[in-house]
Amino acid sequence: MADEKNTGIAAHGASRLPWVEIDSFNLELKDEEEFLGDRASKGAFRETLETWRKPLRKSGEDPFGKERSEDVSKKELDAALGGDDPDASVVVHSAVEDFAQELAQVTRRFLNTRAWDKTERIVVGGGLRDSRLGELAIARAEILLKADNFKLEMLPIHCHPDDAGLIGALYLAPSWIFEAHDSILAVDIGGTNIRCGVVETRRKKAPDLSKACVWKFELWRHADDEPSRENAVKRLVKMLKGLIAKAEDEGFKLAPFIGIACPGVIKSDGSIEKGAQNLPGNWESSRFNLPASLVEAIPKIGENDTVVIMHNDGVVQGLSEVPFMQDVKSWGILTIGTGLGNARFTNRNGRER
Repeated sequence: MADEKNTGIAAHGASRLPWVEIDSFNLELKDEEEFLGDRASKGAFRETLETWRKPLRKSGEDPFGKERSEDVSKKELDAALGGDDPDASVVVHSAVEDFAQELAQVTRRFLNTRAWDKTERIVVGGGLRDSRLGELAIARAEILLKADNFKLEMLPIHCHPDDAGLIGALYLAPSWIFEAHDSILAVDIGGTNIRCGVVETRRKKAPDLSKACVWKFELWRHADDEPSRENAVKRLVKMLKGLIAKAEDEGFKLAPFIGIACPGVIKSDGSIEKGAQNLPGNWESSRFNLPASLVEAIPKIGENDTVVIMHNDGVVQGLSEVPFMQDVKSWGILTIGTGLGNARFTNRNGRER
């Protein structure tokens, strides 16, 4: 990997990036034996929904019938919030209130840590954010925190969570890499899906990359196929090569850069220390290095040597917010998914890009 001092390219999992310092990420807070993040996860909301359905189910008046709580779609839940069925509306509102209470409580614990002290704004990402019920839970949690005298804004992430995990990869790269290029390849690896995309910088419209967007992406639900680690990497390489060909056909000037968002603690050499247990195969092996595997499989993009940078998925999703956080000094992200991803940032003053 190139030396950051000479090239401006950060190491994998770096705490210092061109736009921000990363004060903390993947912080695991425990309450006795339980991870606090589990109390504000996607699964925790579904458990709360189930709790409020039980009294109505006993009397045969459950508005969601026999459908399992984990299978009720966000669209159905959003419709119930403002629908004509008072029982359905009350059940969902009650679940949202309980979840907001838990989200506020967990956020308090983060704010009381040294790393999160004096955080001015928190954005909330992850799948639940992409719904009306998620927006209500976030707004309610903010009010609860303000009632406890926390001077804090809490708001939904600007981009769709799926796009944010790709767009944030732009902020892993030094700005000089965009001088002759208008797009990059980005990868967002999760326990269920792998998503690859071509991200347009739209730098001429907005030098701070606030207009960046995902031009095209490919999604593979690897959890359905249960591949080996080697086959997962082969499929990822195939997806990336397909996107490179499509971008070239469309006339994009693709940068020789691939940014990767991946669960876990990412070491500077590109290996994963811990937190990748939901990925296909053993990604924490000292003999496995995804960035090196991709450079070997895709040594050049265009006429230039490929550079690959990998960071924690919560960090990368948070980085998509960089242009919208320039009016505060310190800010963070919470991503509501299987667990509660988290990262805390401080904007760099007088930064060199």
